[in-house]
Amino acid sequence: MEVPVHFLSQLWSFISFLPFFFLLLILGLVKAAIIGPVVLCIILFGNSAVIAGLWLAHFVWTYYCVARSKRLGLVLKILVLVLLPAPLVLWPVVGVVVSLLGGIGYGFFCPLLATFEAVGENIPDKFYHCFVDGSWSTIKGSCIIVQDFTDFCFHSYFSFMDELMEQMPADEKPMDIELLKLPGCLLVSGIGVPVDVLMITAVAIWKSPYMLFKGWKRLLEDLIGREGPFLETVCVPFAGLAILLWPLAVVGGVVASFLSSFFLGLYSGAIVYQEDSFRLGLAFIVSVVSLYDEYVNDLLYLRVGSCFPRPIYRRNMSSCLERKSSGDNDKNDSNNCREVSYRSKLVSQQSRIWKQALHQYKEMQVWGWLFKSCEINGRILLRDGLIDVKDVEECILKGNCKKLGIKLPAWTILQCLLASAKSGSSGLVISDDVELTRTNGPRGNVFDWFIGPLLVMKDQIKNLQLDENEEMSLRYLFMKCKNETPEEWDNTEFPSGDHVRRAQLQALFRRLQGVVASMSRVPTFRRRFRNLVKVLYLEAVQAAASGSHIGGISNLGKGDKSLMGSEDGKELKGGEEIVDVAERNTYDNGNIV
Repeated sequence: MEVPVHFLSQLWSFISFLPFFFLLLILGLVKAAIIGPVVLCIILFGNSAVIAGLWLAHFVWTYYCVARSKRLGLVLKILVLVLLPAPLVLWPVVGVVVSLLGGIGYGFFCPLLATFEAVGENIPDKFYHCFVDGSWSTIKGSCIIVQDFTDFCFHSYFSFMDELMEQMPADEKPMDIELLKLPGCLLVSGIGVPVDVLMITAVAIWKSPYMLFKGWKRLLEDLIGREGPFLETVCVPFAGLAILLWPLAVVGGVVASFLSSFFLGLYSGAIVYQEDSFRLGLAFIVSVVSLYDEYVNDLLYLRVGSCFPRPIYRRNMSSCLERKSSGDNDKNDSNNCREVSYRSKLVSQQSRIWKQALHQYKEMQVWGWLFKSCEINGRILLRDGLIDVKDVEECILKGNCKKLGIKLPAWTILQCLLASAKSGSSGLVISDDVELTRTNGPRGNVFDWFIGPLLVMKDQIKNLQLDENEEMSLRYLFMKCKNETPEEWDNTEFPSGDHVRRAQLQALFRRLQGVVASMSRVPTFRRRFRNLVKVLYLEAVQAAASGSHIGGISNLGKGDKSLMGSEDGKELKGGEEIVDVAERNTYDNGNIV
């Protein structure tokens, strides 16, 4: 940490900014006091009405789906049916409380933060935006929250339940509980909860002074060096408040550790069930304390590792260590061992700094790329007759978007997979200068759930080595055929007569549509896709009336070279919209946000 050269001038700039900051704070609080109650009423009453209106349907349909499900074994099904009343009865209470707290937080902080953001460097007419920003936009945002919540309760939930009743493959066994394992699981969980709660809480209390002084040290260094939260002048007062309230953050960390220790102790019973070993469950009770201690050391930049013992609690971990000690350097085994080691160890300080140095793409960026490309590909498919205007009308008027809502995004992603396989990229080629990989992709389960399977499918496409004629035929086959049997393609113009190759492509199509079906359950999907379909419908009607091409697109059979697609030779790069027609997507009534 180095003191900046113009520290005194920056300090004077900060002091002179304080009166201006307090005026902005008062203005933001006044806006929050006016807008907050309106937002709270919209979110609270809107979500509560949805919960109350659909509660009986949720209750009955949940019981019906669980009772009819073939995916649950007899014992597990009986247990679920017995325990279901508790969450179903608590759901309205939890939903109303969360809506209340969320409405208060959203209605208070959005106008307040928007007031400070209005004085940014690149914002013209700052005085006007200080009063306007965060007012109407926050009210519209609360309506969007209620709309997305309604979509989730009315569409996504029933879609999840319908999937529970689907037929199972012949080689798949239903999930069930082995009753003989339950006594050992309960016994180990009974031992693990008091032991882990006591030990983890003790470690958290022991490390809390380190967390307190390390946090203060880092915040003060950032204050002097004008780094981190103190980089922007507007954020300096808030960051200074963080210094004063840091002890509360330390107390919150200790409380969070105490609460999480209950679940860690209970999970020892799951280890017993999964590994079918009472001994390994006891080993997990001891190991989880070491894992927690190492996590805290890594978080506070203390010494690497832990002083607590860490016995092996997974059989695959044991086999890896045995092969490592015996000197067996088989490539596949070593890869498996590295994977197990990676999953069991915490991220080191060096790897964390390396990840922070990379540009991380957020989930909303990837989400926006997908819908922008769907719009461009939708114009192309409408122009070529692979999507009918009737399909668009049915989606808008009747709400039946099963065909359009699955096949259009799936075809868009398939275009990305084809381009990525050709380029030899290790990830997904979004555009000419954007490549989404495991390193720069969104963190957490989102990547593993959605983007991870796409990387597997990309490798499968690469192994198939499709030629240009086959790629050109895929568009018609994907959109017009059910793709259930290889014989469906007999009367088409698909160049290859190899039924194995056809079956592989059809299986890939079905898996891709399954991934999109899971994406469609995300609350924002239906709203954004409806807005997209409205744009396509208006352009289709205007094109039919004028006799011109949809969206001004001419010969673009091969225009979609990436997930972002291209139109008139222009591409969307880095999540920014540089296509001329893209400006129409930021309309207010039913806007794509």
